[in-house]
Amino acid sequence: MPPRLKPTRLEHVVDGVRLRAQLSAAALEAGDGPAQRKAALEILKAALFRGRMIAKERLENGAGGIETSRLISGVTDEVITALWDFTTVHVFRARNPTEGERLALMAVGGYGRGTLAPYSDIDLLFVRPYKQTAHAESVIEYMLYALWDLGFKVGHASRTVEECVKLSREDFTIRTSILEARRLIGDEKLAEELIRRFQNEVVKGTGAEFVAAKLKERDDRHARAGASRYMVEPNIKEGKGGLRDLNTLFWIAQYLHPGQSIEKVMQLEMFEHREVRAFIQAFDFLWAVRAHLHFATGRPEERLTFDLQPEIARRMGYGDRGDAPAVERFMRRYFLIAKEVGALTRVFAAKLEAERVKVAPKGLSRLLPARRPKRTPLDEPGFHEIGGRLNVDGPEVFERDPINLLRLFKIADERNLDLHPDAFTAATRLATLITSAVRRDRHAAQIFLSILAHGRDPQRTLTLMTDAGVLGRYLPEFGRIVAQMQFNMYHSYTVDEHTLRAVGVISDVFAGRFADDHPLSTAIMPLIVDREALFLAMLLHDTGKGGVGGQEKAGARAARSACERIGLERSKIELVAWLVEHHLVMSDTAQKRDISDPRTVTDFAAIVETPERLRLLLVLTVADIRAVGPGVWNGWKGQLLRELYAATEAVFRGGRGSDSAAALKRYHENAAYDARVRVAKADPASEAWADGMEDAYFSAFSEAEVLAHAALSRRAGKAAAAEGRVRLDRNAAEVAVAAVDRQRLFVDLAAAITGAGANVLGARVFTSRTGQALDVFYLQDAAGEPYGADNPRALARLVESLEAAARGEDLQQEPRRAADLGRAAAFSITPAVMLDNDASETSTVVEASGRDRPGLLAALARTIADAGLSILSAHIDGYGERAVDAFYVTGPQGEKLEDARKGNALKAALIAALNDPDQEDGRRANLQRARASVAR
Repeated sequence: MPPRLKPTRLEHVVDGVRLRAQLSAAALEAGDGPAQRKAALEILKAALFRGRMIAKERLENGAGGIETSRLISGVTDEVITALWDFTTVHVFRARNPTEGERLALMAVGGYGRGTLAPYSDIDLLFVRPYKQTAHAESVIEYMLYALWDLGFKVGHASRTVEECVKLSREDFTIRTSILEARRLIGDEKLAEELIRRFQNEVVKGTGAEFVAAKLKERDDRHARAGASRYMVEPNIKEGKGGLRDLNTLFWIAQYLHPGQSIEKVMQLEMFEHREVRAFIQAFDFLWAVRAHLHFATGRPEERLTFDLQPEIARRMGYGDRGDAPAVERFMRRYFLIAKEVGALTRVFAAKLEAERVKVAPKGLSRLLPARRPKRTPLDEPGFHEIGGRLNVDGPEVFERDPINLLRLFKIADERNLDLHPDAFTAATRLATLITSAVRRDRHAAQIFLSILAHGRDPQRTLTLMTDAGVLGRYLPEFGRIVAQMQFNMYHSYTVDEHTLRAVGVISDVFAGRFADDHPLSTAIMPLIVDREALFLAMLLHDTGKGGVGGQEKAGARAARSACERIGLERSKIELVAWLVEHHLVMSDTAQKRDISDPRTVTDFAAIVETPERLRLLLVLTVADIRAVGPGVWNGWKGQLLRELYAATEAVFRGGRGSDSAAALKRYHENAAYDARVRVAKADPASEAWADGMEDAYFSAFSEAEVLAHAALSRRAGKAAAAEGRVRLDRNAAEVAVAAVDRQRLFVDLAAAITGAGANVLGARVFTSRTGQALDVFYLQDAAGEPYGADNPRALARLVESLEAAARGEDLQQEPRRAADLGRAAAFSITPAVMLDNDASETSTVVEASGRDRPGLLAALARTIADAGLSILSAHIDGYGERAVDAFYVTGPQGEKLEDARKGNALKAALIAALNDPDQEDGRRANLQRARASVAR
């Protein structure tokens, strides 16, 4: 990090005396009118620009965020007061001002506090003694237009003192802005009168209602900006743990202690030097980030988006360190600061509690009249309930027995009590009492496992433990991922926040809260034998991120170490480690492989080995996906997981080891035979269609769907037919296309889908023995909703387009434009292609991974078709900015692609398509080599 610079004096940046002399000289030289105004604005713009550039240079060389914000505010003060003098002396001078022409200009809001980001709005209050006069109106109008021309975005009001007092009583936003009012220039007595009357007539005796209003406002703001302080694209100003939270503390402190600085307020009895230092450090860091954001974008940007994070990390002096990229190091620092802000809020609440300004039974958002709450001792020594919250008799409770640091949270969860701020503060300060001896204590382990696996609300309790620093101390493996950034567009939260949300999902599944989303849960959850292993695996599943040997191996090592220290029996330790190491295998298999292929299921069953592991892995997988972020889980993924679970369970019922493949084959054969019989009975006209389809087809579709496909095939005849419907259960539109099979059919259909603006979630391709193709696509729109759900005509147009494409008609395609990557441009995506001849008995699996973009599926399918290969099925998966598409392909004679030379040529062609879609020449050259290799 750059060394801190010595603070600079404002007069060395903008000399107010010299600035006013320049304006006076310009006024005399230019005379009256537009020329005078233009000359003044040029002088003021130059001063403002110079001040901002000096602030920017100092910031980039190590100046603090608070210093920078105050410097920019000081520069703005000089420019605005100089403009006032110019306006009132050279433009609208009142030589003998009357009482009604008195006017004061005050900075309010954040500007009144004396801190400004480079492109912040400025809030001004023009205070007049009574009704508006022509002179005051002219001065205000001239100044506002000048400020707008200088590039300021101005929030302004013109009011009398009486109006200010009246509106402050009615509106907490106005009350807060005047709370920070600061006279810039103008009538001093008028400004003093406003401050005096505001304190006496608005503030006095209203501390409780102000605190309640500010904390409710904070809660509402968090709900709008994202309830978690660990959103990976945080709002530096409005988000949880951001500047506005610190400002809320500042406002409350000012309101309760008028006339005192925040530094003096924080020296009162409840605050230790550590809290004061943390407050100042958090404020300084967040202001530095905000100033860098504004300078980097040239606008009042408040959100740390992915494309800005690497640049801000660079500007703040962060570099790569080992396996930790600079951007992740910077963002972890940000999230640790956000966590500190949360702790400061609770400490501040304890300060208010001590003064009996606020007594709330549930958290920080409610107030009751000041009175001494009843203290009720509990049957646990050292603990008591007060005002509906759990407290301790004093810090000595933890010092006497550090295991009480865990017991505190267990009791709170069992009794459904919020923590008293005193107890939370004491636990935060004394978390270091958790040493190796506590971590290995069997009683401590029992308390921890009770919270985790048997608690009433483990997510809430573990979050409190994390905020207090207790969980990371007790479980160092988890402590290493606290506030850890995941620099990708797939995850919405930090690693620890994602993990705690996943634990909460499992708890909800056990409680039956997701019965509609997960129909298997009611049947599976009662069968799970080892609940503790499941919750431990979930809590530890991402502790290997960034570890040696990859996330899964490193996570298994961390899980094994943690479980051994806790003192679990060997079988449970190995189960937890296995679950952590394999926590991605079920989602990868379901989403990237053909579940109707018997080899897929037998290979997966060979990894899982037991029904208990299968059940645990299903729950773990569902919770992991649901906790990634809003909109990631959908019915499509749920259906894929259910199908894989059912097929694997059938393997376990039918045989083990070498018998599993035969058992599954018998299962598919019997299921297909039964389905053909039922179809023939239901609709004799469909019997021929059913007889011509392969066995795997009947594992993929219900009897009703088979009958519908048969009818569609008859309608297609020797041409083509398509039909579509919205499947809310899969969160996708399902479109089936029946046509005479031919080369490049799938490519043409994929291109038509791309042209319609639809995204493919999955595709299943079947060809009957009579040469009839059936391609079924599952589609969403750009918003992640079923395609056509809100616009049935769009789905109808797509069906028509697919019928035309299936007939081989040329479709009018709009010229391709270079993709606007937006935030995704921040990520370096290395394309990769893998060929697997072992994943299927009959096909080669081609897995292509690269930067996601519209039309990627069509480009990859075209590349495979140009290589002379046939696509039997396609499986599409997305992870934010990265797409992973898997294709089951065969050669011209239905053979696997086993020749290494041909495989390498195909890989090169696919990487060209993934890497640079606009470099057609290179792609064509690779395709020609691939086609020649296949032909040979």
